[in-house]
Amino acid sequence: MGAGKTSVGRALGQRLNWLFEDLDDRIAAREGRTVAEIFRDSGESEFRRAEHAALQQVLQELRGGAARIVALGGGAFVQNDNAALLKATSVPTVFLDAPVEELWQRCCEQAAEGVAERPLLRSMEQFRELYDKRRGSYAKASLKVQTGSRPVEAIAAEIAEMLGLNEIATRTEPTRAEQGEVE
Repeated sequence: MGAGKTSVGRALGQRLNWLFEDLDDRIAAREGRTVAEIFRDSGESEFRRAEHAALQQVLQELRGGAARIVALGGGAFVQNDNAALLKATSVPTVFLDAPVEELWQRCCEQAAEGVAERPLLRSMEQFRELYDKRRGSYAKASLKVQTGSRPVEAIAAEIAEMLGLNEIATRTEPTRAEQGEVE
């Protein structure tokens, strides 16, 4: 939480002329309610079920040749079934890291501004425990990039360079499904 997945993902997508998608948005669209509502009304286990189904769907689309940047929520990468799906693909993964105090501050600012509703944002102590618990799984990502006190554009440029991608990358026209239309 707060590492910059959405901001950096959008900037990287613009740089590469690729679509950007936040997996949480796909989950909300599939479920017909927000992530916070799923957590509140059905619990974390139901959210994780929906998350896994959405991840399976997006990975299938990526295998079909879709060029896109996908931001996974903070817990997606640590779920064993999701980790197995990601490992079975050739899709590179990027761990955006920053000092836990900075991540906490970003999340608190976003919550205060109403920018993001974070069901697992409770206290600094719980936040640090969650970060420490998840960090080992995050470290299994293909790449690790420090985001602390860095401009979003610089982070996106570093990721593009690390992945051997350039600014003239192109994508095909999105399918109707990618545009949110039912086929």
